Amino acid sequence: MSDLFTSVRIGTNVLTNRLGMAPMTRSRANPDGTPTPLMAEYYAQRATLGLILTEATQPSDIGQGNISTPGIYTDAHIEGWKKVTSAVHAQGGRIFIQIMHVGRMSHPDNVVGNLQAVAPSAIAPKVQLHTPTGMQDVPTPREMTDDDIRQTVADYRHAARCAIDAGADGVEVHGANGYLLQQFFAPNANLRTDAYGGSIENRTRFAIEIVKAVVEEIGADRTGFRVSPGGTLGDLNEGTEGPALYRYLIEQLDKLGLAFLDVMHWGNEELLVDIRKLWHQTLILNRPGRPREQIGADVKTGLADIESYGAMILANPDFARRVQHDALLNEPKKELFFGGDARGYTDYPALA
Repeated sequence: MSDLFTSVRIGTNVLTNRLGMAPMTRSRANPDGTPTPLMAEYYAQRATLGLILTEATQPSDIGQGNISTPGIYTDAHIEGWKKVTSAVHAQGGRIFIQIMHVGRMSHPDNVVGNLQAVAPSAIAPKVQLHTPTGMQDVPTPREMTDDDIRQTVADYRHAARCAIDAGADGVEVHGANGYLLQQFFAPNANLRTDAYGGSIENRTRFAIEIVKAVVEEIGADRTGFRVSPGGTLGDLNEGTEGPALYRYLIEQLDKLGLAFLDVMHWGNEELLVDIRKLWHQTLILNRPGRPREQIGADVKTGLADIESYGAMILANPDFARRVQHDALLNEPKKELFFGGDARGYTDYPALA
């Protein structure tokens, strides 16, 4: 089996190691969603990882949910991301921009134009979001019409093209963590009776249509997909059919020959083993809270081709080097995860 510090292929890209940076919202973009020079510095610091998956990036105004998150659908966004991708490539890294529509996980106070959120059904999650005036309940979204669905597919296609124009090596379509695509998967968020609700085939239809549109636009070798089977973020409950839904979804996506599948693992080991069998391309595995001594274990057994990490990489820009040399790790400053300046962002020390 493979070691973390052997090469691996993602589409047409050959990565120098099997460590990946998981997508993590940091809320340091400009108010209009344009990436900043500080973001370019942040990602370039971590370019010694085999692969960088960026923070969630909205494909439209209505796709935004949190304050100061980046977009990838305007000329200004493209120019801002060009500085990020150029900085990463100058350090020899590879970077895929994650495209995410938040669906109902939004608040009008956080969105350009104060837009009401859209979702599979008009059901509010029982959660709160940070807004400019503090924590607020998430309001009831508007149920998406057929036109909304078609427009969202087109938005993902456009965002994928913008990402490539901005110099990204590819995109990751976000189908996880309580956001729009996973909302369609979950029966407690999707009460539709049309072609996008009810059966497993119907509840996965929207995600598959989006991926097909992205593949048609930029190619399968530059497209990945993220799932979080069984995840309950955003007040979702996938029900007893959840594992069957993911087996079906992954079988369908596998036929498209995507660059990778990115799995955020929520504890169903039997399903994880089945996913590994069903998926014939590169598989990225993220285990939240994985202890230091288990780093490399899933690559070694062949359960994953790449292991991705979150907070440990935030706090350790030279994470790959520290792992390779079994060096001590900096502790992340959780109070500085979201928003702010360089503190808790680009000021973590690297090894001498």
